[in-house]
Amino acid sequence: MPAGSEKLTAARREEILDACAQLYEIMPFKKITHAMISQKTSFTRTSIYNYFRTKEEIFLALLEREYAEWVADLNALAALEMPREEFPSAFSALLEKRKCMLKLMSMNLYDIESGSSLQSLVSFKRVYHSSMLGVSDCLKKHRPDMSDNRIEKFIYEFYPFLFGVYPYTNATQKQQEAMAKAGVEYKRLTIAEITLSLVDDLLKAK
Repeated sequence: MPAGSEKLTAARREEILDACAQLYEIMPFKKITHAMISQKTSFTRTSIYNYFRTKEEIFLALLEREYAEWVADLNALAALEMPREEFPSAFSALLEKRKCMLKLMSMNLYDIESGSSLQSLVSFKRVYHSSMLGVSDCLKKHRPDMSDNRIEKFIYEFYPFLFGVYPYTNATQKQQEAMAKAGVEYKRLTIAEITLSLVDDLLKAK
């Protein structure tokens, strides 16, 4: 870790993550390099290694930040008072802001975790677990009728679903053309819409 204040170190790490996020919006994971990331920061490519050992660890930290922001939104939702019937839509809408998180999970998680240190992975898994607690707290607050077993069932059906949300809601033009020629109907839905459909079903399940 480079010398300097913790505040400076944190600011530089955030600058690297911001640069990485910008590139990830327009380029695939495998084509992004340290040189490209450094071009969007205020310091050199070699300086990045002072903060992250590998490119995969940069992306893992970006994913961790995305999860932390989702956790903050979940905690805020758990603290709100709202009619019971408004909760499914409010809960589902939170994921509309987490496009980067969903894309990383579905497209690149295996490579990212494989190229990261155990220490970095443990840090990410802690925040990942916090998100499960956040979902649980939301359900306990807004659906107090749900038993602990039902909440656990909700979580273990909801989380695998998250891995498929991005590919379905962001099919490329080529993918859509292939589906059309193959006779596969593709109904375009937003992240919030497709999530709401599942959440409604899970909340109705006994």
